[in-house]
Amino acid sequence: MGFYWRERGGVKVLISRSLEEAGFTNAFSTRLGGVSPFPENSLNLAGFDEDTADNIHENRRRFLAAVDDRFRLATAWQIHGDDVKIVRTLDDVGTSEDRADALVSDLDDVLVGVKTADCVPVLVGDRVTGAFAAVHAGWRGSVNSIARKVVAEMAETFGSKPADLTAAIGPAACGRNYEVGPEVIEHFRSKISGSERYFTPTRNGHALVDLQLANRDQLIDAGVPQESIDVAPLCTMERTDLFFSYRIEKNKYGRTGRLLSVIGRSRLR
Repeated sequence: MGFYWRERGGVKVLISRSLEEAGFTNAFSTRLGGVSPFPENSLNLAGFDEDTADNIHENRRRFLAAVDDRFRLATAWQIHGDDVKIVRTLDDVGTSEDRADALVSDLDDVLVGVKTADCVPVLVGDRVTGAFAAVHAGWRGSVNSIARKVVAEMAETFGSKPADLTAAIGPAACGRNYEVGPEVIEHFRSKISGSERYFTPTRNGHALVDLQLANRDQLIDAGVPQESIDVAPLCTMERTDLFFSYRIEKNKYGRTGRLLSVIGRSRLR
């Protein structure tokens, strides 16, 4: 399906083969190989209000060591919106308090990353210009077409052409398990034509929603070739042995960890 596993020092990550072959370092994290009690030895990579800073920093060190530790990590304060942060300089890398749910850059030796625990992570790389992006797409970001907005931002800022883009959609709550209510369904109906294809009705007023498919369609609508988009066939709600799931674990334990999905490129490529 375009992905393979890598394990280093007990840390297990999922790699997009297509992005790697296009010259981009990338990884979707799992919960394995850390120091956080979610339960023990979990690789929680965000959420300072539910874990200690020491745990998160050590987990990030281990994660980056498993990916490529010469990179610096750029993130943002995610708010379930559709704002895009442009990482232009190394000063932007260190500013993690900016509110945004996607990051775009073309800097060497920098990874842009988004945090998820059921929401959809999307990584995008431009094979020609070298620009790249990481997208956090929950239902609010998806209904506001954040993936399509990122493609437009890459074109405007870095001259990217959609036909030159490669994308990988990572593990997320899948259309077999992610049930939503009438508010979400109505938002999709009012903003996205033909959105009924993303829903499978369940009980009255509720339905299962396939956000991975919705984001794939947005990329295709933006001009990214269908054959250049891979979707990981893994559901975070089904595979809590591998991934954190807000929907499963928040109700059960009162808290959950966060995954990190990253992409970048090295000047040594």
